[in-house]
Amino acid sequence: MSPGGLPAEAEVELRRILELLASDPVAPSSVRDPDRAWQVHVADSATGLELAALRSASRVADIGSGAGFPGLVLAAALPRSHVDLIESVGRKCEFLERAIATAKLSNARVVCDRAEDWALRPPPDGGREAYDVVTARAVGRLATLAELASPLLEPGGALVAWKGRRDEGEEEELRRAEPRVGMRTVEVRWVGPYAGSRNRHLHALSKVGTTPHGLPRRAGMAKKRPFGRLGGR
Repeated sequence: MSPGGLPAEAEVELRRILELLASDPVAPSSVRDPDRAWQVHVADSATGLELAALRSASRVADIGSGAGFPGLVLAAALPRSHVDLIESVGRKCEFLERAIATAKLSNARVVCDRAEDWALRPPPDGGREAYDVVTARAVGRLATLAELASPLLEPGGALVAWKGRRDEGEEEELRRAEPRVGMRTVEVRWVGPYAGSRNRHLHALSKVGTTPHGLPRRAGMAKKRPFGRLGGR
């Protein structure tokens, strides 16, 4: 194992990605120094491996993947799992493709699409109820993430969301939204301070039953009008 708790071969693959992050002029991250990026992106992403649901996942969807964290870290750490990096911005998708090729990650794939649109279509040409875990890091509010994850998850699947300091209002919004999106909170775990977050928490949710009728909504609606917002619909 590497000093960071990852398999040694995973550290080699991830160091290649961080070298690309440092050298690629259009890399979608403001953190370019490899040592700092290891703390901000890699070590922070690896905290998800504390959760058994993620360690045992066979199919993972990382929504709003951006520069590829936590998705690339999970693909390197879990070589027997298949990880789809779902990202809608073309230039970010192109970087993710380069990162996967650089690290030679055979178990990772870029899905250049909106999460809502990908969830409309069944496999193999879509992702509806295709995953046992969905991950999201610094993407949006909890109620929004739960709604985006639900149609992607198989019944009983899990959402793992990386968030910072706990927010009572945001968590109450999620509680109100849970019946509408077929999800329930299982655990909120503090995993300590990281360079990317002073007070990192992992929020783990489980999907209850099949996807509720009407999900996914039209692209963007989960963010603009989350179900749990007071005064929303």
